[in-house]
Amino acid sequence: MTRIELWNGDICDLEVDAIVSPATPSLWMSSGTAGELKRAGGDEIEFAAVRQGPVAVGEAVVTPAGRLAAKVVVHAVSIERNHRTSAEAIDRAARSAIACVRELGLASVAIPALGTGVGGFPLAEAAQVAVGAVREELQTPSSIEHVVFALRGAAAYQAFADALSAAEPAPSRPLVAATAWQAVGPGPGGDAEPSEEAPVAAGDGEPSEEAPVAAGVPASGDPKPATGEGAT
Repeated sequence: MTRIELWNGDICDLEVDAIVSPATPSLWMSSGTAGELKRAGGDEIEFAAVRQGPVAVGEAVVTPAGRLAAKVVVHAVSIERNHRTSAEAIDRAARSAIACVRELGLASVAIPALGTGVGGFPLAEAAQVAVGAVREELQTPSSIEHVVFALRGAAAYQAFADALSAAEPAPSRPLVAATAWQAVGPGPGGDAEPSEEAPVAAGDGEPSEEAPVAAGVPASGDPKPATGEGAT
C-alpha cells in the first residue's frame, strides 16, 4: 500500500529515490526550492536539466541527483515564464512527476508545494490540487510505495493536512492503494524554520516549498507527528 506522508523541513535532507524540483520552462534552477536543490546537490543537476529544455508547462524531465541522497531529480514545470501559475499547471506538473517516477520503477518520491512560492498560488487550493492529482496517479499500478509532501512552515503543513483529510478515499489497485498517510518530522510549531522565500512553502521553478502533514494533525497544533495508517 502506498503511504502518503507530510514532512516539515528541508526537502534536500530526504533520503528518497526521487525528489521533485519545481521548474520554469527554461529549467534553470535559480531560486526557491530549485535553487536549494542545486546548492545541495551541485550545478550538474541544473546543467543536465537545461540541456533538455525548454519544456512545456505541465511536463517534467529527469536528471541525476548529484550529491543529494536521492537517485534522481524530477524537474516538474509548474510555473510560466512570467512566474505565474494556475491550478491546471500544478495538476499537470504533479501528474507528470508521478508518471516519471512510475516509469523509472522507483519506490519513493518527495514533492514540494508546487506553485505556492514565486507562482503566488493560494496555498489551500494548491494543496487540494496536488493531493488530488497524486492520489489519482497512484491508482495506476506501479512500484511506488512512499510519497512525501515536503513542506516548510505551519501554514503549508496545515493546508496539506486538510487536503489529505478532505480527499475522497482512493480505490485499491494491485500494488497501489493510494493511500495511507501520516505526518513525519516536526509538525506545526516544531523546530523547522519557515521558508525565506515564501511564507508558506516552496513553490514553482523558483519558489520554495515544503512542510509535511497528515490526517491526524490535532486541532490544538500538537507538534507530535500523527501515526494513523488508515487506508483512504
